[in-house]
Amino acid sequence: MGSTIGNNFVVTTFGESHGLNVGAVIDGCPAMLELNEGDIQPQLDRRRPGQSALSTPRDEKDQVRIVSGVENGLTLGTPICMLVDNKDQRPGDYKEMSNVPRPSHADFTYKEKYGVMAASGGGRASARETIGRVVAGAVAEKVLAALHGISITAWVSSVQDIIMPDIDLLDISRNLVDKTVVRCPDVDTAQLMEARIASVLDDGDSVGGVVTCVCQGVPTGWGEPIFDKLEASLAKAMLSIPAAKGFEIGSGFAGTLLRGSEHNDMYVMKKYGLGTVTNNSGGIQGGISNGEPIIFRVAFKPVATISLPQDTVDYDGKPVVFEAKGRHDPCVLPRAVPIVESMAALVLADLC
Repeated sequence: MGSTIGNNFVVTTFGESHGLNVGAVIDGCPAMLELNEGDIQPQLDRRRPGQSALSTPRDEKDQVRIVSGVENGLTLGTPICMLVDNKDQRPGDYKEMSNVPRPSHADFTYKEKYGVMAASGGGRASARETIGRVVAGAVAEKVLAALHGISITAWVSSVQDIIMPDIDLLDISRNLVDKTVVRCPDVDTAQLMEARIASVLDDGDSVGGVVTCVCQGVPTGWGEPIFDKLEASLAKAMLSIPAAKGFEIGSGFAGTLLRGSEHNDMYVMKKYGLGTVTNNSGGIQGGISNGEPIIFRVAFKPVATISLPQDTVDYDGKPVVFEAKGRHDPCVLPRAVPIVESMAALVLADLC
């Protein structure tokens, strides 16, 4: 199973949704980096369930423990193992899926591939697996900040057809993002998003949207030509996130509406050297970072688990009406923000 990412900063996540714990092992973190649980917990808190009435009420405190690779507050250069215990397990919520593959979940494909599947919660296909990504991503962010002053900020830029207006993306901070429960930095847009999600929750349904991310301070020259282009690595990382269905960088699909004369990023001399006037390339040209901010967007589908009755079939092909029970998000986007940041950090730390 592909549970490992990276060639130099190597991360393996482990654990099932309703198992004893989930977590990650990092191999390749530099020695002598100051690190403790307090550096990791803030991002984990942003990811955890039960943050507002718009998320699942599953009550997981998600406290991280560093169990190896750190001594007296300094990394040793040896593998770092981090654990988060699952304390609010309710495998009984998933009895209805024992003989029915849930629509748009991984139940059927996992069972077809392995011949067996976790008894509850989707196992490794559950979004709870992303805890390992977030704890490792927090360490990666610390490495990037310490060595290069790199900062990574993501936010919810759209929910269904509610789209945040254009603002200066480089002025958006995590503090600004976290001022609204939906993690949209534009207050007026955030209110509309929150109302839409609340309405969908009342209907027993779900919605999707887009998370935008900006990575600032990335030096020139990161990324490899041809098959290991930086945008290709970012795309693979982002599309590995549960419910992610689309990735675009810079002008993305909107760039197809422009002519080359409108789309080209012209060079100018800046205080640090050559730079570009515009950034339609999204900070990457030829698969290699050009020193401009890296800007990309990730599309997330509506959450597959909904409370509405759905006509489907069981594993024997017998028609059934499936009604999901349990505790689920009507919209994954607010909790996906730190996951997107973490995956960007893992890709950049590997190159660093």
